[in-house]
Amino acid sequence: MIDLFNYSRRWSSEVNVGGVLMGSVWPIRVQSMANTSTMDTEGSVAQAKRIVDAGGEIVRFTTQGQREALNMKNINIGLREQGCNVPLVADVHFNANVADTAATICEKVRINPGNYVDPARTFKSLEYTDEEYANEIKKIEDKFVPFLNICKEHHTAIRIGVNHGSLSDRIMSRYGDTPEGMVESCMEFLRICVREQFKDVVISIKASNTVVMVRTVRLLVTTMEKEGMAFPLHLGVTEAGDGEDGRIKSAVGIGALLSDGIGDTVRVSLSEAPENEIPVARKLVDYAINSRKDAELPIEEFILPDEYKWLRPEKRKTVPVTIPGLKEANGEEVKAIGGDNVAVVLNEVPILNTVVLNPYRLNADNVKFLKAHPEVLIVSLPQTANKLGEHRALAFQLMNLGVKNPMVICQTYMEDNIEDLQLKSALDSGVIFIDGLADGIILLNDSANITQKQIADTAYGILQASRTRFTKTEYISCPGCGRTLYNLEETIKKIKAATSHLTGLKIGIMGCIVNGPGEMADADYGYVGAGVGKVSLYKKKECIEKNIPEAEAVERLIKFIEEDMKK
Repeated sequence: MIDLFNYSRRWSSEVNVGGVLMGSVWPIRVQSMANTSTMDTEGSVAQAKRIVDAGGEIVRFTTQGQREALNMKNINIGLREQGCNVPLVADVHFNANVADTAATICEKVRINPGNYVDPARTFKSLEYTDEEYANEIKKIEDKFVPFLNICKEHHTAIRIGVNHGSLSDRIMSRYGDTPEGMVESCMEFLRICVREQFKDVVISIKASNTVVMVRTVRLLVTTMEKEGMAFPLHLGVTEAGDGEDGRIKSAVGIGALLSDGIGDTVRVSLSEAPENEIPVARKLVDYAINSRKDAELPIEEFILPDEYKWLRPEKRKTVPVTIPGLKEANGEEVKAIGGDNVAVVLNEVPILNTVVLNPYRLNADNVKFLKAHPEVLIVSLPQTANKLGEHRALAFQLMNLGVKNPMVICQTYMEDNIEDLQLKSALDSGVIFIDGLADGIILLNDSANITQKQIADTAYGILQASRTRFTKTEYISCPGCGRTLYNLEETIKKIKAATSHLTGLKIGIMGCIVNGPGEMADADYGYVGAGVGKVSLYKKKECIEKNIPEAEAVERLIKFIEEDMKK
C-alpha cells in the first residue's frame, strides 16, 4: 500500500544485473545510455567509462542489428581490460533475433513490447476478433519464450520497456492512446515471464508527458499487485530535453513517483552528454528519500477524500479568488486564483485576504471562517522537511471538510546552486499539481547566488512540466543514442534560438523513428532523424517532408512553422 504522506519504499522482487542487485532492499540504482555508435568500440568504451566515473551503475547501448549486438562483446572486453565491470545493456527495437544474440553477450537486454513482434507503428486502426487477438499474443509467446530460455542459460536480465511513443497499432486499436493500453502492452509480456518462472525482469513505462507517465506507472503498480507481481521499476521521462527544462521536467515526473516510494533504478534522459545525467539522477534519488525521512515527525494518515483518485486525479474544486494589487512573479497582475483559472506563480506571501495553514493548524474555528469567507486564499506552508506530505494532508482535509477556498503552496529553500533549487522544488511541487491539489505556487529561496528571475523561471517551469500552465515553448527532445545520425545538441540550440518566443507551442526534436512520430503526437511540429544526413519534418503525426538534407532541415522547419501559423 502506497503511503501518500510519509516516505516508504515500495517492496519489489530482487533482480541481478551482472552482479548489480536492484529491487528488494538494494539501493535505487542510477544509469545512463551511451550516444556513441555501438560500432565505435574505442569511443563507446571511453564514454561508458565516463558514465561510470560520474557514478553510473549500469550503461546501455543501442543495438540496431546483429553487428551492433555482436560488437557489444568488444565493448565489454575493452571495459574489463580497464578494470571497469559495469553491467552493459543492449537496447533492441524491431528485431527479436537481435535480442537473442545480445542475450548471449550482455548482462541485460531491453526489449520494447511495441515493436518486439508487432510491426512498426503506422497509426492505422486495426480490428481483431477475440480469436485473432489471441493469435497475436501467441506470436509473442513463440518469439519471447525462446528468448527467455537464452536469458536463463546466460544469466541475463531483461527490461521490458514500454514507451508511449511506440505503442503498437494492435494495442492502440483495442485500448487507444491510454495508460490502460501502455500497461496492457507490458502485462502481456510479464504474464509470460511469470508462467515461464523467469524472475530477472525490470519494467519501465515512459512518456514525455509527465502526467501520462505518472498515471501509467501508478496503474502498472496497481495492476501488478492485483496479479501478484512485484517486479522492480525503472523510472524515466522520455525526451525531457536539455538544460533547465530537462532537469525540471525529469524532477517532476521521476520525483512524483520516487516520493511515493516507487522506483528501483533511474535514468534522467537529457539532450546532453550522457555523463551529465548521472549527478542529476543521484540528486533526485537522494533528495526524494532523505528529505522526507528527515522530517521531525511522521504525518498521521488522513482519510483520503472520495473525490481524490490516485490513478486518475482531477483538479480539486475551488472558487476563484481575486486579491487587489497581487502581482505574479513576472510582474503581471493576478486576475484570479482558483476555480477554472490556471495556477499562478507568486514571489511573496500575500497578506490581504490570506490565511497561512498547515495540516496541524486546521481546526474547527478556521474551517468555519473559511466557509464563511470563500474570498480568502489559503497558503499551505509546511513546518517540516516533508513538504509533500504536509501539502497533501492539508488539501485532503480541506476536501473532506467541503472547504472550497483555493490553496497555494509555499515552498521555501536555502540553495546556493540553481540546479539544486530546480530539482528539489520540482520534486516537492510537481506531484501536487499533477494530483490537482493546488491553485498556485510561491517559491522562495534565501540565497544571494540565485536571482529572482531564476526563481520565477523555475516556478513557471514546474507548472509547465506538470502540464498545469504553459508559458513558453516546450521542446520534446530525446537524449540521443547510437541511432542518432546528426548533431542533436547543436540542432536543439538552433531550433530553440528561432522558436523560443512562440509561447505554448510544442516542438519535437528526435534522433530517430523509434519514438519519433509517436512521442511527437503530443507536439505541434517535429524534427526526426531519418538516416545519414537526412531529416523528416512532421506536423503532429503527419510527415510533411521526408529525407531533407540535414544542412537545410532546421531552416525548412522554421519556415514551415512561420507559414503555418499565418494561416
